[in-house]
Amino acid sequence: MMFKQLVKGVATAAMIFGIAANAEGLSESKPFIGLEVGYATVQGDVGTTSLIAPIRYDYEGSDVEYGIRLGAKNESWRTTLSFQYFDSSDEYAQNYEKILASFDFFFLNAINETYNVFQPYLGVNVGYTNYESTNDIDMSGVVYGAQAGFTISVADNIDIDIFYRYSLSSAEDHDAQLDHIGSIVFGIDYVY
Repeated sequence: MMFKQLVKGVATAAMIFGIAANAEGLSESKPFIGLEVGYATVQGDVGTTSLIAPIRYDYEGSDVEYGIRLGAKNESWRTTLSFQYFDSSDEYAQNYEKILASFDFFFLNAINETYNVFQPYLGVNVGYTNYESTNDIDMSGVVYGAQAGFTISVADNIDIDIFYRYSLSSAEDHDAQLDHIGSIVFGIDYVY
C-alpha cells in the first residue's frame, strides 16, 4: 500500500511538472493521431472461494491490448490521450477499457537537439479504467503509473513508438481488486 502511495505522489508531481513545461512549447507542438497494440499482463484479485474460510486468489492474465491515441509533441515533451481495450478469455476471463492521459519527456533532446530521429523518453500516466472478470466482478477506478520507451521517426509524418507502460489501480469491488496492468506496446503515429 505504501508503494502505491509513493508511485501516486511521484506520478502526480511529474504530471504537474510536465503540464507546466509543455505549456511553454504549445505554439511549437505538432498534433498526432495513432494506433497501438501491445501485450498486456493484468493482475487482479478474483475474490474468495468460501464463506467459512475465505481464501483470496490473485490471478494474472495476459493477452493482446488494442488502443487509439491522439496528442501533441514538441522537441522535448509529448502529451497523449489514449484509449485501450483488453479481453482475455482464459480460465478467469478478464477485460478492461482504459482511458489515459500521458506526459512524456524526451530526455536526450533536452541535452542535445540532434536526437530528432531516435528519441528515448520517460513519462507518467493517469486515467480511469473499467475492469470485469469472472464471479460477476465489475469495478471501476483510477489508474496511475509510468512508462519508458523510444520513438523513431521513419518518415516526415510517421513515428514508430515502442515502450513499456505500468499502471497501478485503485479499483475495488467488495472482495475483489484490480492491482496493476503492465504492457509492452508498439505504436504508430501520424504527425500532422
